[in-house]
Amino acid sequence: MWITPEEVLLANALWVSERANPFFILQRRKGHGKGGGITGLLVGTMDVVLDSSARVAPYRILHQTGDSQIFWSIACGSSRKEITGHWEWLETNLLQTLSIFDNDEDITTFVKGKVSGIIAEENKSKAAQEDEDSGKFREAEQKMRKLFGMPGEEKLVNYYSCSYWKGRVPRQGWVYLSVNHLCFYSFLLGKEVTLVVQWTEVTRLEKNATLVFPESVRVSTRHTEHYFSMFLNINDTFKLMEQLATIAMRQLLDNEGFAADRTLPKACKTLKNVSALKRDLDARAKNERYRALFRLTPDERLDGHTDCTLWTPFAKMHIVGQLFVSNNYICFCSREEDLCQLIIPLREVSIVEKADSSSVLPCPVSISTKNKMTFLFANLKDRDFLVQRISDFLQRTPDKLWSDGHPLALSGYSVSPSPSTTPLSSSLPTPTGTGGEPSQGRHYSPSLPTATQGLLHIYQKDDPEDHGPKATKEKMKEESWNIHFFEFGRGVCMYRTSKTRELVLNGIPESLRGELWLLFSGAQNEMATHPGYYAELVEQAMGRCTLATEEIERDLHRSMPEHHAFQNEMGIAALRRVLTAYACRNPGIGYCQAMNIVTSVLLLYCTEEEAFWLLVALCERMLPDYYNTRVVGALVDQGVFEELTRECLPLLYEHMQELGVISTISLSWFLTLFLSVMPFDSAVLLVDCFFYEGIKVIFQVALAVLHANMDTLLGCTDEGEAMTILGRYLDNVVNKQTVSPPIPHLHALLTSGDEPPPEIDVFQLIKSSYDKFGSLRADVIEQMRFKQRLKVIQSLEDTAKRSVVRAIMTDSAFSIEELEELYVLFKAKHIMSCYWGASCTAAERHDPSLPYLEQYRIDLEQFCQLFGALGTWLCGTHTVTLAARHFRLLDSNKDGLINFKEFVTGLSGMYHGDMTEKLKLLYKLHLPPALCPEEAESALEAAQFFTDDDSPQECPFLSDLDFLVQEVTSGEEMKEAGEASGSGDAEEKKEVKDYKYYLRMWAKEKEPKIETIKDLPRMNQEQFIELCKTLYNMFSEDPLEQELYHAIATVASLLLRIGEVGKKFTNNGAKKPTDPTYTQAPTLAAELPQPEKEESNGESSSGQSLVCKALAEAQLETPPQQTSDEEVKDDTSVSSYSMVSTGSLQCEDIADDTVLIGCAGDQQRRGSTLDGDWSITFEQVLASMLTEPPLVDYFEKKGDIQARMATCKMQRVVERQVSSSSDHELAQLST
Repeated sequence: MWITPEEVLLANALWVSERANPFFILQRRKGHGKGGGITGLLVGTMDVVLDSSARVAPYRILHQTGDSQIFWSIACGSSRKEITGHWEWLETNLLQTLSIFDNDEDITTFVKGKVSGIIAEENKSKAAQEDEDSGKFREAEQKMRKLFGMPGEEKLVNYYSCSYWKGRVPRQGWVYLSVNHLCFYSFLLGKEVTLVVQWTEVTRLEKNATLVFPESVRVSTRHTEHYFSMFLNINDTFKLMEQLATIAMRQLLDNEGFAADRTLPKACKTLKNVSALKRDLDARAKNERYRALFRLTPDERLDGHTDCTLWTPFAKMHIVGQLFVSNNYICFCSREEDLCQLIIPLREVSIVEKADSSSVLPCPVSISTKNKMTFLFANLKDRDFLVQRISDFLQRTPDKLWSDGHPLALSGYSVSPSPSTTPLSSSLPTPTGTGGEPSQGRHYSPSLPTATQGLLHIYQKDDPEDHGPKATKEKMKEESWNIHFFEFGRGVCMYRTSKTRELVLNGIPESLRGELWLLFSGAQNEMATHPGYYAELVEQAMGRCTLATEEIERDLHRSMPEHHAFQNEMGIAALRRVLTAYACRNPGIGYCQAMNIVTSVLLLYCTEEEAFWLLVALCERMLPDYYNTRVVGALVDQGVFEELTRECLPLLYEHMQELGVISTISLSWFLTLFLSVMPFDSAVLLVDCFFYEGIKVIFQVALAVLHANMDTLLGCTDEGEAMTILGRYLDNVVNKQTVSPPIPHLHALLTSGDEPPPEIDVFQLIKSSYDKFGSLRADVIEQMRFKQRLKVIQSLEDTAKRSVVRAIMTDSAFSIEELEELYVLFKAKHIMSCYWGASCTAAERHDPSLPYLEQYRIDLEQFCQLFGALGTWLCGTHTVTLAARHFRLLDSNKDGLINFKEFVTGLSGMYHGDMTEKLKLLYKLHLPPALCPEEAESALEAAQFFTDDDSPQECPFLSDLDFLVQEVTSGEEMKEAGEASGSGDAEEKKEVKDYKYYLRMWAKEKEPKIETIKDLPRMNQEQFIELCKTLYNMFSEDPLEQELYHAIATVASLLLRIGEVGKKFTNNGAKKPTDPTYTQAPTLAAELPQPEKEESNGESSSGQSLVCKALAEAQLETPPQQTSDEEVKDDTSVSSYSMVSTGSLQCEDIADDTVLIGCAGDQQRRGSTLDGDWSITFEQVLASMLTEPPLVDYFEKKGDIQARMATCKMQRVVERQVSSSSDHELAQLST
């Protein structure tokens, strides 16, 4: 590349001059290319260790004038080809011009100006890219692609200097972190180390420090472990590795991981040596932390944050913390945990103004909301900019969804949208009819009882008022919350403090439970910003018949059947609507068992719409990936729970692992939030805590349950005993303060014994969990989740691989180990095609809801690559054409993709079939649909011919050859006819058919039809020519090349003869009328003995010219037609690639039946039109092939797929030793 001219004082220090002229010198850096000795090794090592290769390329061009000692660097290059191009441009365009100048200074000025002009011209098209990525970073990205053979689609995120430990020896070099790969390169004293690891192959990623390895990062795959250390900032590097590995796991889990998040904010200023992608990933990480901290929706984007203080009227003091501003919210979090948290939706903001600044209150900003609350922030560093940003977001905020004076807006409830509010679908009819009754045909309307109140309120409104001690306790709880609302505010803008958590842990009153669940989960914000969304979803979803709706219907009556609210149609119908609407919203999850239990509890305390948005918050934010098809989130948290048990209860952990209990019990605990294993009145208190604290409460309570039963569990001898102990303990966790009538717990009824165990107060259990395990932090849990997610997803991938192998091992001759290796290669191609782009999207390629066998699919391009690497029929340049035909044959549903089973089926035919099977596959590759119309223009004629009556008729004129072929096929036909007539007689005798007969007939119809050679259609002339081309190309690299060419030439001539005779046989000897545009198909050989003497030489020209054309397309040379043995003997210029040539056979070896291929003369080429009536059968092809031993040996030969798979896997070598990467370039240039 051309560079801005820079002065160089020492031109020969560490450089070797290779070319020179009076004005320019081309130099190569020592250590690159041949020679250099110890100096070259030291320079090469120094370039890698100090990263000078990113600043100093291995080649450069200097400008010099006369005897001046000052040189100017004007160009550099990473390869000899690049720098040679610049050198030739200088010699062509500048040398003659520079010779005109008399003054050296004028020459230097002109050269510098010219180079600067070239650079300016190049930069015009790269201006935008120059702003995004610095020059040094782009050079590093180019270097990565060159070193590791990456395509342009692979984006470098960042690169770091580090050491890679090979054994106990560190190799200093550079690690390159791209979107899909971890790469390392080192060059030390002549030894080059190259490492490439796909992120999708990583099974473990952790940061640790040992005596052997100082503070290091360990990257584990299924087969190896890699250690990297000596990072300048190991924490930043490890965080980036975590992000990239998480993206890769998401790619394995679903298709969303392949879709780039294009809405990420860009940095205002370009950061040196940091890519735009790295900034985007940093922004993504900040967004995720921000959304998790304040329970915000996935589309929320953090704009910025700043330190400040917040005036708290309840404490009469300023609290230090951070202010966060995003596109829809202003949030505050105190520096001290649990001291104060605040969420202000911009839709609620009425006034933002700068207050008067003073020494006590510097730079204050006042924010007022519609429910008359005012928040005062102070100590803001850039107050003017902050106010401007908030104002900008307020202008973009849509019309307010809540009216100013509405009482429900103050209490935190949403209200029905006003007439001015436009729902998501304006085409829907009005949800209510006249009189407030549901419109006819509508499934949901605001007039339904469950649309305005929870099921519990509906069924308890007629109960007599209770004045007992439990009711009094409930009233006291309500009064405590009312006092809290008065002091801290009510609704979404409420101050959330440690006092709020205390009230939650003491139990939320039933009358406030739905409101506070919505508030703490963040569901209230989503419901407020999506008016009418639930009603629209219900109308879209109801009435559909899908797998999810079938599963929902099956589980509806299993959802809390002991509760009277779900013993009638009202509760069942509400549950059906909520679950069906969510399945319509999120088809990726659809419906999963346990969702019905959780949703039924939500409906007891919330309206239908509120329960729907709480379910959205649970499935998509608070319990991520819990309810997908493979319950990955629950399995991840199960692994986290095991790790927590090992840290907190080590003795119990070892004993429980021996029994295998933890993995059995914890899944149901997490999936249903203890609702299925604990009495309802007790479990709902855990749900209260969960909506406020998150998943840490579930972990704490689970650990407390194990701790309370530790002594008993340590005495268990089997898994069943431990399960019984824990089950009975949870059955007896009671809530003595509940005011609801007792609900029988089915699990407790089933597991109760003779002597009931003591009751456990749920409040005491929650308090114990906080006392013993309250130190758990959300960020620690997230770190543990990442570690377990790698393990769980890779374990699921291994399970998928085993399932696929088991499913197809009975249908394939490959061994289990071979199938597993093939699956790994197939999956790698699928993943690579998804992230490096292809003709279809990742969503079309990968559907996690499908069975394991059909999840991964590849398109034609990837199949051709695998066919070239693993196939046994390699035909040079014809390989791609043959692979495309094979792909079309395997693609049964014509969607342009094939799954793993179809792929293995194609390979099995080539590797493990006998000669008949292999020839059958080869035969089918030259018939539709494998042979597309573009390749065989006469496919239409062939299709018409196949529909004709092609049954052979008796012909009095048959040669010996024709009679032999007829004999092979007629014997089997007579046998089948005899069997058919015999069975017909038997059926006539059996007049009465019992039911067993019909069962047998039905079973026979259900059996898959086995394709026989008689089921194969006939092959026309053009398809036969394509088959010949494939065979000629197939043998070009075989050791027995000449024998195979001779054999296939004999077979081709024989088959052409059979087709000609068969045509006459089919047409009963009738000849076509004479037509100058239509000639009969001739024989292939020029000197084949003619049994029918009446055939003229002109009639045979068509077949010869067609075969000559086929040979030309197959890139084979054909000799001119020989007319006598003497001419054949004298001609020594014939190509060795001819089917039979005099270069490979002596004259005496050429017998009467030898086939010689030759092109007809110009006068014969006029009749080269294809014969539409000519055709042959597969039996005839097989019989002809069996006459040639070389062909039999070739097709009976077994292929070695192990060697080919090993070669395919070794395409990326982990470590190799060469002198320098430039050696290869020099070697290529010298040859």
